[in-house]
Amino acid sequence: MTRKQFLQSIIFISIFLLALVPVSYIVRTNGDVKDRFSGFYAEKDDTLDIILIGSSPVFPYYSTPMLWGETGIAAYPLSSNVQRPAAMKYLVKEAEKTQSPSLYIFEMRMYTMGDEGLSENMAYTRGVTDNLKYSRNRVETIQALVPESEDRLSYYIDLFKYHTNWKMFAFVSEWKNWRYEKENELKGFQFKDEVGPTARPEAGGQAGELAIPPEQEAYLRDLLQFLQENELQALFIVSPYGESPEDQKMYNYMERIVGEAGYRFLNMNNYYDEIGIVFEEDFADYASHTNAVGAEKCTTFLKNYLLENYSFTDKRGNSAYSSWDRAYELWLMKNEEAEAIIAEHIANEDFAVIEEE
Repeated sequence: MTRKQFLQSIIFISIFLLALVPVSYIVRTNGDVKDRFSGFYAEKDDTLDIILIGSSPVFPYYSTPMLWGETGIAAYPLSSNVQRPAAMKYLVKEAEKTQSPSLYIFEMRMYTMGDEGLSENMAYTRGVTDNLKYSRNRVETIQALVPESEDRLSYYIDLFKYHTNWKMFAFVSEWKNWRYEKENELKGFQFKDEVGPTARPEAGGQAGELAIPPEQEAYLRDLLQFLQENELQALFIVSPYGESPEDQKMYNYMERIVGEAGYRFLNMNNYYDEIGIVFEEDFADYASHTNAVGAEKCTTFLKNYLLENYSFTDKRGNSAYSSWDRAYELWLMKNEEAEAIIAEHIANEDFAVIEEE
């Protein structure tokens, strides 16, 4: 091979690799999780006050536009469906690349579940790994979440999985993801306007402890150590839902571990009356996730807790946060629409239908 041919080969390989990353970002399957993560990357550096990490109880429960509009606190969810606890530390590492939040909030519902059942479904892992930008931390996340016995190559280079997904190029909105930075209009919040009524559980406030699965305890202690070593402030929460007595005891167990590490633990299942949550009306899917009415109540409760226990600067009026003002205005409009739909569902007893998998 001549020197000219060698240089041409290097140039070709470089161009190919440069094109590979944006193409990979575009062809990743579109949806709420992709929009949420690319929206996080689109936020200006060092502008977020709070980052929420956890599974699906995060993004429909806590309206970040509402929190902004009422307090001037900029909070954003780095959450995905059935997010495995093993991913939390790596999501903090990812966040710290561009943000320096005053507080991390971790939703703890997934810590009651054994990791074996979670790791067997690759969708629970890919919800995180396939929505991170290519980086060393992404490689480390894959190594932590994907067993060596599995084909890690399709995780490292997810284009191998999505190589038939060229239809994404037909969506103009997906072209904006070439850098995986696309503004999220509602700052990661997701509206739900269905109604799935259920009876109020009696487990809240129950005493006693029950150990969580050992692998999840190991992940929790590792996360706590990481937070301490990096002097990061954190709040651990449990969102209200159809909690069982066994779950309540496991949260008591977690609360002790978290408290011993010097962090606060807030189980909202102990505060149904204070929140004003109505299980017959405020949930979209039978006490698993709140609808827009329940979200407003949970956001208000969390807002008051944050203002009572932490210190934040009200950034409303700062031109650098104009996108947050727009998000709040959009939330006000969509929330009014969602509340009307929810009221109609209740009046007509038109309740959500949960499809069996």
